[in-house]
Amino acid sequence: MLSLIQQVISGIATGGIYASLALALVLVYRAMDVANFAQGEMATFSTFISYSLIEYAHIDFWLAFVITILISFGLGVVIERALIRPFEGAPVLTLLIVTLGLFTAFNGVTGLIWGYVFKSYRGGFPDQPIQFGGLYLNTQDLGVLGVVLVMLLLLYLFFTRTKAGLAMRAASLYPDSSRLLGVRVGWMLALGWGLASAVGAVSGMLVAPIIFLDPNMMQAILLFAFTAAVLGGIESVLGAVVGGVAVGILMALVGTYIPGGQDLRLAFGLIVIVVVLLVRPAGLFGRATVKRV
Repeated sequence: MLSLIQQVISGIATGGIYASLALALVLVYRAMDVANFAQGEMATFSTFISYSLIEYAHIDFWLAFVITILISFGLGVVIERALIRPFEGAPVLTLLIVTLGLFTAFNGVTGLIWGYVFKSYRGGFPDQPIQFGGLYLNTQDLGVLGVVLVMLLLLYLFFTRTKAGLAMRAASLYPDSSRLLGVRVGWMLALGWGLASAVGAVSGMLVAPIIFLDPNMMQAILLFAFTAAVLGGIESVLGAVVGGVAVGILMALVGTYIPGGQDLRLAFGLIVIVVVLLVRPAGLFGRATVKRV
């Protein structure tokens, strides 16, 4: 029983990482109705920036953490203005091809600058576990969960208590009406890309101490984030969080209790996506779209 509880706690923490990247996917999807396949590679690039700040500039982890978030936000805005904006109104397939191009570009640039070698990434949490009632709680897992909860709270306050957040929600749901009310919809889309890039950077910096840092590290995480977003509802912020936690727990249990489960986790992620699309395409918290013929 203790082993099961241990795996559930670990799964919740890992699910927080999936949820943060799923949130980034949801932010872009709500703004443009397209999935950003480059989200994981952008997060990897941002994580390497923080690695350079820590290892070469000898900056404290948490200061590098904040600096990287700010740089990532600016990078997301620049990408939307320079590369996505020219294709505004283009067919979905065109936008998907653009994000796939960004995927390849970021992966190549990251490998060119830092090399395709595994690097050890020093996180901001101590390595000593905490013993509680027979359970050994990993401080890294607890720290990840705490950071994700703080990030969710800040995003909630931003979207519900600030003019920019409310304008961004209005621009994504009712772009034409928002323009009539004076909302600069184009810049709201850029803000969405900036926030998605910043949130993705957080997920990269949280997962890097758990696995080795390399240009391809977020590709498997991106699949689980897509699974979380599809399970919760690709347009739902709450769904991304619930889906991320659910996927994290599921993958922890699969990896522990199914023989060879560590090698089957990606397959289970794909199975979840297929089942959800067949049974409930809108996800747990999404709304089904009804079209009149």
